[in-house]
Amino acid sequence: MRNDASLILDMYLNIYEHQSTYSPNMPLRSLLYLAEMYKILVKDKDLYGRTLIKIPTPKFVVFYNGTEDRPSVETLRLSDAFIHKADTPDLELVCTVYNINLGKNGEFLKKCPVLAEYMQFIDKIRKNEKAGDERPIENAIDWCIEHDILKEFLKEHRSEVLKAMTIDMTFERREELIRRDERAAGREEGLATGIMLGREEGLSQGLTRGREELMKALLDLYRDGLITLDIIKAKTGKSDEEIEAALANYRN
Repeated sequence: MRNDASLILDMYLNIYEHQSTYSPNMPLRSLLYLAEMYKILVKDKDLYGRTLIKIPTPKFVVFYNGTEDRPSVETLRLSDAFIHKADTPDLELVCTVYNINLGKNGEFLKKCPVLAEYMQFIDKIRKNEKAGDERPIENAIDWCIEHDILKEFLKEHRSEVLKAMTIDMTFERREELIRRDERAAGREEGLATGIMLGREEGLSQGLTRGREELMKALLDLYRDGLITLDIIKAKTGKSDEEIEAALANYRN
């Protein structure tokens, strides 16, 4: 069985996440994913009974291919976020992050040719963008087909790939602008107050403005039919009620 977040194989529950922006919060996010999936798997079971209910063994993996320089492999732990540290925490969740950019984890990518070719495709898009190409994705698709990289897939799903990659690039640019605004806001507030409190307040204001800009950009994409409400929910962490309220304000 599989869905957008997980795959059950031989009763191992593999929770995979692909990220183009590094986040140290993946253990917490994975914990929330896991809880939702376990709720579904045991919904018809008697949790108060005397028989032990067996559940699939979880495994958490993140595939990172962002532009920020990260190690080839790193481990994120839920306990790193605990306010009160413990040598042996009562609850732990470990995510293994694999950097799948070209030049990282070469042996790993050799074992999965499709993933390796996908990264060649992404690398070509980035090179096209850097060179000032006005059609970086379309030309990258043409180049990959010509060089037998994801050839059949790209020929069959060209329009879907172009649409998906355009959305991803929009998100990446928006997140980059948000981070830039956060840094600028922190510097400006720090200069005004000359103390760390001012910097933290400035960063908070920058984050608020950034989140508002991201929500507006996502609602624009939703209005144009490019994304679904589920994508907005995943990207912002907002509840259904909060997104509905934002939509109502957006329409007004």
